[in-house]
Order: sequence, then C-alpha cells, then structure tokens
Amino acid sequence: MTTDELNNPVPVEDNITPVQNASAPEVFEEESSSPADAPKMGCCRRCEKEPPRGKLTSWNYLADVPGGFADSPYVEVQFKNTRKGYFINSDRLPLKQGDWVAVEAAPGHDIGQVTLTGRLVEQRMRRHSGKNDSEVRKVFRLARPSDFEVFKQAKARENEVMIRSRKIAASLNLNMKIGDVEFQGDGNKAIFYYIADERVDFRQLIKILAETFKVRIEMKQIGARQEAGRIGGIGPCGRPLCCASWMTRFVSVATSAARFQDLSLNPQKLAGQCAKLKCCLNFEVDTYVEQTKQLPERNIKLETEDATYHHFKTDIFRREITYSTERNSPVNLVTIDADRAFEIIEMNRNGQKPAQLPREGEEEPKTKQYNDLLDQDNVNRFDSKKKKKKRSKSSKQHDDNRSDKPANEANRPKEAERQEPSQQQPKQQESGQQEPGQQNTDRQQRDNRHRSADNRHRNRNQQRQGRQHHRDNRNNTSDKSNNDKPKQQ
Repeated sequence: MTTDELNNPVPVEDNITPVQNASAPEVFEEESSSPADAPKMGCCRRCEKEPPRGKLTSWNYLADVPGGFADSPYVEVQFKNTRKGYFINSDRLPLKQGDWVAVEAAPGHDIGQVTLTGRLVEQRMRRHSGKNDSEVRKVFRLARPSDFEVFKQAKARENEVMIRSRKIAASLNLNMKIGDVEFQGDGNKAIFYYIADERVDFRQLIKILAETFKVRIEMKQIGARQEAGRIGGIGPCGRPLCCASWMTRFVSVATSAARFQDLSLNPQKLAGQCAKLKCCLNFEVDTYVEQTKQLPERNIKLETEDATYHHFKTDIFRREITYSTERNSPVNLVTIDADRAFEIIEMNRNGQKPAQLPREGEEEPKTKQYNDLLDQDNVNRFDSKKKKKKRSKSSKQHDDNRSDKPANEANRPKEAERQEPSQQQPKQQESGQQEPGQQNTDRQQRDNRHRSADNRHRNRNQQRQGRQHHRDNRNNTSDKSNNDKPKQQ
C-alpha cells in the first residue's frame, strides 16, 4: 500500500456528502457563547457525532495507536475549498477534528476548520512541504462569535468582488481569467486566483483593485486542474472528482498512458472537466506496463506452413493475442494464448514452421461481444424503433381461414375459382368441410376477383376502341390529302 493510500483512504461508509460546504459560514445558524456549542454540520445522526468529511479530508488511522503516536502539537486547518495549512498548537488547546479556530496570518488572522490532528499531520507536512518548526504559524484560539460575524461579512463580498475584478482585468486587456476570490477571516486581505497561459504583468491591476476594494491584494496563479478541484463536480465514473476529494499533487498525464491501455485516442473521452487528460489514466498504467512485458513483442511475425501472421490486437489480462494475415487489416483472424505464441516464436527461430497457429485439437477461444457504454457519438441513439402495425380482427380471421384450407383446394384451377357463386355453393355444401363463416369469406373473395377481372376486361376493350379510333382518324386524314392533290395530265 502506498503512502497516499495510507494517508487518504476513503471508506465506503464515510463517503457522505454534507449538506453544506465545510468552509461556508452559513452553517452557523445560531451564534452561541462558545465555538464548542455551535451547531454541527451534517445530514444524519452519524454526522452529528463525528465531523463531516469535506474536500481533501483524511482518516486519522494513528488516532488509537498506543505509544504516543496521537500526541503532536501540529494541526491541519482547511479554509475555502481545497486550501489547507499546517499550524502549531503551542498553547495546547483541546482541539479536535471539526473545530473552528483563529490562526496566524500575514497580516492579521484567518478563520478555518480543523481537519486533522496527531502524528499524521507531521507526516503530511514532511511529504508536502517539508517545513521546519520555525516556519509554522500558530493557532491563536478557538473562533469566537465576533470572529464569525466578520467572517460572514467578508465571505458575502467574494462573489461581487470577483465579478468586478473580471471587468477591471478586461478593461486593462490582460490575458488572464480570475477564477475565484477568497477573503481572509478578518477581512483585511483578499486572494485572487487566476489562470493564464503566459506571463502577465498585473502591477497596474493590483493598484486598481487595492484602491477599489480597500484591502490587501494577493495574486495566486493556478492551473486548470487546480481550478477544477476548487470548483468540484461529478466525473464520468459517477463519483466526485479526484482533484476535489483526495488528490493533492497533480502529476502530468501523457497520451502514452492511453496507448499502453489500448484506449481510443478520442479527446472527448480522454479529457476531463478541466479540458486536460484525466488523472485516472495514470492509476492503472503501471499494471498494464508490467503485464505487457510478459507478452511477446508486437513487431514479431509468426510463420506457418500456410501464411505469415502479423499482430492485430492483444487482450492483456486474458493473455490472448489475435493475429492477422495482413499487416493493417483484419484478414483471417486467429486468436491464441501467449504461451502458444512463445512456442511458435521459438520454433521459427529453429527453422521450423507449424501447420497452424492453434494447437492440434484446440478450438479458437470465443470472445464475448461487449456494448460500448460510452457510445455518445452515435446520432441514432435516440431514435425509437418502428412499431409493428396492429392487424385487424378480420385480417387475422382471414389468415386463419386460409391456413385451414386443404391442399387440394389450394391447387384448384383458376377456371373453377372464376365460376359463379351459385355453381360452387352446392359443391361446398356436399363436401361438408367448410363452416358458414368460412363460406362467407370465400364468397367475398370470389366476388372481389370477379370485379377485378371485369375491370381488366373493360379497360382492355376501352384501349382497343381508342386504338381503332386513332387508326380511323389517321386513314381519313390521308384520304383527304390525296383528294386535294391536283391530277396530273
């Protein structure tokens, strides 16, 4: 187990999202005489007993370890969103996780919430910043009701100040984006978090902001990943973003991580909410690299008596490799296991060629067909299938009657079908095979056939008459033209 997993385990039962943010001042609905009597945040009875788990919280697994591991003067304090700091409890105040404290700042003091105590804080300090005791600031006291009043007033200004500062930066034509504003607990200082692709000269901006808001200004540049962690959200996996829940260090992610895992190099599926490659691509890439080393190389060809096979695709965890007779197209695909591939490679080195890729008497492994759950580019995914038309009762009854007919009746000549109903009725009565309802349907069919036959004869007669009339008119015109010609003497 790695150090990050030890320091940041996420139990299933503790993965509870509080109703309000841990850093929001609105959680104090009533102000009491002491901070310990302040109402606790939470959504259930369990949250009332234990402090709620907010962003970047840790489980103190050294709290109940004997031998003095729980005794440490250092505490971890969380401020707005994911900003944290480490302070020393020099006055030995009885602090526990969830308490609001006033800590030393430059200048003045700040208000934050205790998120971790004990020996685990020292380990996190050495891992993150490696600060010495002289550089750690102090914890002044538990937060008072007067501190909360100033804290609420300062937090209420943040949204308005952020909007106005964006307008000021746009008027100065600065290529930067102010993503968030955080006021100090005493209201004397404001931290402006901004994103910029290049170096920005914001000296004039600081002067204008200080004159406008009458506070001390501090500019802090953050990246796109840090901004996504501060804002928060839900990832495509259905869980809160890693950068907003437990990640404190952001390692660069390369496209080679997606290639090792045989993922599609589609930017829409590989990019996260920060428009960068997803951090989770690095979580399993080491396992894929180790498993790939135990498989034959992809540029090796397998020679058989029939053809030469090239690598097509690999199932790393099943240790199955698919080969094709063409280099870049799926032709005559054959899937074998990795051990069989090593055997054929060794045979080819010795100048031998097997008759076929699979072993004798061994069937080719069947691969399961999986549906693409992330198939979001298909434009027909919302189209509903056409419903079958409901057939009427008369048509169903007609099909049933047709299926009940004997074979000799179906092979009856057409001349017998065109007979009059009066001539066929005695034969049907004598046979005694048809029911009255069946006789009616058959009679209707014969009447329809007679009508269609009469219509065809009538149309043919009309066509013949039209052709004859056309010929007569043509002959009459030719006779008139011969009579009008002058006779030759």
